[in-house]
Amino acid sequence: MYELSVGRIGVSAESDVYRILVDRLWPRGVAKVSAPWDWWMKDVAPSTALRKWYGHETTRYEEFRQRYWEELEKQWDDGTLRPLWDLWAKQPIILLTATKGIEASQAPILRDFLKSHATENLRR
Repeated sequence: MYELSVGRIGVSAESDVYRILVDRLWPRGVAKVSAPWDWWMKDVAPSTALRKWYGHETTRYEEFRQRYWEELEKQWDDGTLRPLWDLWAKQPIILLTATKGIEASQAPILRDFLKSHATENLRR
């Protein structure tokens, strides 16, 4: 597997890094024709109900992390994450969010989830 990192939209990345927006909503003020990412994977973002419940209240982050991890487990089982996993096997990826507080967003949770599955696969 290649490098897997997180970042905020608008931050430049190396040219060989595939940029994936992992927000459910399209960022305000960004024209679709000039989007600074290669792929918008809104289906891997937290569900609308979970996103609204969390509301970026940092006191809820640990529970948000647990709930989102459970959603990711379901997506892993149903194959929703397979295209992302397959791409990561071929090249470095940066998971992008429009959220100002990246470390309190879903992006690092998704990164950690994918890395945990990579570790499991290495053990096998």
